[in-house]
Amino acid sequence: MIRTALETRAGGAVARITIDNPAKLNIFSPSTLKDFSQAVKETSSNPNLRAIVVTGAGDKAFVGGADLETLGSLDPISAREFIGLIHAACAAVRDCPVPVIARVNGWCLGAGLELAACCDLRIAADSAVFGMPEVRLGIPSVVEAAVLPRLIGAGRSRWLVMTGETIGAAEALVWGLVEKMISPEHLDLAVNEALDAIIAGEPEAIRAQKRLCRRGEEAPLTESIAKSIDEFARSYESGEPNRRVAAFRAARKKQGQTTISSSVTPVPATGRKS
Repeated sequence: MIRTALETRAGGAVARITIDNPAKLNIFSPSTLKDFSQAVKETSSNPNLRAIVVTGAGDKAFVGGADLETLGSLDPISAREFIGLIHAACAAVRDCPVPVIARVNGWCLGAGLELAACCDLRIAADSAVFGMPEVRLGIPSVVEAAVLPRLIGAGRSRWLVMTGETIGAAEALVWGLVEKMISPEHLDLAVNEALDAIIAGEPEAIRAQKRLCRRGEEAPLTESIAKSIDEFARSYESGEPNRRVAAFRAARKKQGQTTISSSVTPVPATGRKS
């Protein structure tokens, strides 16, 4: 089951998409994958959308991997179909025009780690556990597992997919697999702070930045730089950069005047000299 909640904030809308099957560690079944992809695509079409938060229900798992019953019943044809559903779910997140934050609240394994890797930012509880155990089930880690070397480097990526071992949140932070680690009780606070930081940016600039980040990951360097020039010039079509720069300069000037004024200590009146 997939739950989607849309909340209105000053500056735009934020969506929270929850994989809701905590009794089974929010594992990915074929139907769950289809519903998740559809939820992300429908939510992404909202022109007022500023960000999406993806998480798993409960406090034990983000996504505990793929449904073992499904994995155990596949044949070469259905295996191709099932892995295609995982790819589609990850691609929906990568194709989303606004930043997607993975709120990692527990186990994050296999397809769940691939999904988290496809999000733009990952904020994890210090109790979270990460792993790619597919080889221990006789299958390789595929599709968006290819994103992992871009995040954590070839060696660490190979360690995960070749050993099948898990790592804790603290190690994931050191590796660069997550951007922030925090206690479970403060996880939502950290996510909301990240949302506030994103919403503080100009909406179209944030969307352009996501396009550029993805292009920088996938395209040759010279092409990425050329396209970034186009995006920079296009941002001035709305006049918003001019307004924001003017407002920033005015605020800085005012702050400077206030600082100067407050640094001058008035001389107390001592009365008239005799």
